[in-house]
Amino acid sequence: MGTTPPIRPGRPDWSRTPRQQGPPPPSSDPLGGLIPTKNPTALTAYYLGVFSLIPCIALILGPLAVVLGILGLKAHGKNPAVRGKGHTIAGIVIGGFTTVINLASIAYLLLLYAAGTPQ
Repeated sequence: MGTTPPIRPGRPDWSRTPRQQGPPPPSSDPLGGLIPTKNPTALTAYYLGVFSLIPCIALILGPLAVVLGILGLKAHGKNPAVRGKGHTIAGIVIGGFTTVINLASIAYLLLLYAAGTPQ
């Protein structure tokens, strides 16, 4: 009748363990999740944040990096399978930092101009 043989104590029953199939198949993502291709707002926020370190264009790119970083975080929050949380945080931090520094520099220069320079 189709009964299973009894298990001997002290010896594993190899017939009941799942067989290993070898190494897992290669991923379809060649970069292994390093670049968040499924979250383009995160990637754009990161690059805008990095390029906002250039002083002349920081007042434009910095706020854009912050806005796109927030949108990228929302996309990651809705679907955690969408990667790029680190890129969004980096974009927000760098873009916010460069925006604040450049606005403070402009305010300082305006104060110096308003006070007048001694002759």
